Amino acid sequence: MSEINQILLGLDQWLGSAFYFPYLLLGVGLFFTLYLGFPQIRFFKQAVNILLGRHTTHTSQGDTTHFQALTTALSGTVGTGNIGGVGLAIYLGGPAALFWMWMTAFLGMTTKYVEVTLSHKYRVTDSQGFIAGGPMYFMHRKLNAPWLAVIFAVATVISAFGTGSMPQINNIASAMESSFSFEPMWTGGILAILLAFVIIGGIKRIASVTSKIVPFMVLAYVIGAISVISFNYQNILPSLGSIIGDVFTGTAATGGFLGAGFAYAFNRGVNRGLFSNEAGQGSAPIAHASAKTDQPVKEGMVAILEPFIDTLILCTLTGLVILSSGVWTQKHTNQFDYSDMVFIQGQYSESNKKQVNELYNWLGGSEHSVKFYNGEISIEKGKMLTPDVTLINARSIAENVVFKVSNQKAFTGELTLVDGKLMDSNVIVVGDSMLHSTKLTAEAFNKGWFQGYGEYIVTIGILLFAFSTAISWSYYGDRAMTYLFGSQSVIYFRILYVAGFFVASFVDTMIIWNLAAVTVVLMTLPNLLALVLLRKDVKATQQAYIESSQPELTNKKE
Repeated sequence: MSEINQILLGLDQWLGSAFYFPYLLLGVGLFFTLYLGFPQIRFFKQAVNILLGRHTTHTSQGDTTHFQALTTALSGTVGTGNIGGVGLAIYLGGPAALFWMWMTAFLGMTTKYVEVTLSHKYRVTDSQGFIAGGPMYFMHRKLNAPWLAVIFAVATVISAFGTGSMPQINNIASAMESSFSFEPMWTGGILAILLAFVIIGGIKRIASVTSKIVPFMVLAYVIGAISVISFNYQNILPSLGSIIGDVFTGTAATGGFLGAGFAYAFNRGVNRGLFSNEAGQGSAPIAHASAKTDQPVKEGMVAILEPFIDTLILCTLTGLVILSSGVWTQKHTNQFDYSDMVFIQGQYSESNKKQVNELYNWLGGSEHSVKFYNGEISIEKGKMLTPDVTLINARSIAENVVFKVSNQKAFTGELTLVDGKLMDSNVIVVGDSMLHSTKLTAEAFNKGWFQGYGEYIVTIGILLFAFSTAISWSYYGDRAMTYLFGSQSVIYFRILYVAGFFVASFVDTMIIWNLAAVTVVLMTLPNLLALVLLRKDVKATQQAYIESSQPELTNKKE
């Protein structure tokens, strides 16, 4: 697992974590925002009206209503990114990472508008009579670039596992085990059966289920988040101040948090913003292509609401819960994941400013003198006796560390370390360290009016959010398979999808997140290229719609 994790991290350095990626993603969104005249502002009110059923009928070709298409796409984006992803972004980049998530969402509203409009315009009907759409179709039909369409479709199938299936059940299983002591394998097995039942019914059953789940889960999560923020109301303004104040400077070390520079906060914020709202990734257009309308621009307008709801509302609430509660700077007792642990040479302390700076540089990829420990360490009754060794877990100096065996008894003996990594996977390590992802968000929810019961809001939220995401991504994957191999291939994809969903319920968390980080970018890069190449097409489509809708729509039906 450690080797696989290192390979994924290596790939990520050339993709989502590369210096160019955030600029590329934001640059495309900024370009279209200016090129099309700020459609996320101009068309926002009309988007709401269309969603509410004004100016539209349901007699046009398609498989779903505007509302069902939006909730299906939202269920694909509102998931672990809103709960665990925000916790991961703040853990990695500090409060400023949330600001860059906001920027990704604002500009992403335009990107979503563009990709959905094109996807709906160039959709087709498959051999079974269902709508099939998405970037692979406008790449093929308009750009005449089937090679690019194939790259995108293959990346979509892979991403269905790396974004939609595996990280979702992994977070569900982790939350259920933490809150209710449910075995991850049982959680994965039960939900895999439910998932299979839903996706066998195709887009109409998927849309029916998501249109009922999404409004309920969003409302419940908002109420829970507000309960925590209101409990810590005195920290709201300081939290907002830290988000804005650290944007161009980075966040200094505070508490157990060892600090994060501007570049890291910027990169992680944009990266996590994409994982949350998927603007530019090309996934949501697949769902929106099924909507019943003869006006592609109208569906593009509806898509504007996605990043607004997903990131500007839900991710902001999660971020304020974490920041106002103060848990992001505190250490908490937890069982360490092997991928989060590394042993380094020397005794490091947070009270030593020079040592903290060294760790800061090491974690940020700058020049440093930190060295991994190689050799044996002695453990007696769970306590490490070997001097001049420091355990770093979850980017923090671990404290009160205890080594145990599988039956929870204290370990005694020698353990081998290679390049700072523990080689014996049978040893359990428990101690105090920073938390990240869903665990951090769950801890924050305990700091509100519901006290120790707040984590159950997160557990139920992640169950609904993540499960609905897995449902939607199964549809994205089967549309990609339809493009690549025809409708008959979908059944084989669904079998593998459900199997992967089950297996990921008991696989190391960080490996799943790192896999997702890689597969997201494998879709995004081809999609952004196609959008830029089709810039004139989308502008002409928008202008034609505006001219045909003059004077401004009032109560006229399409």
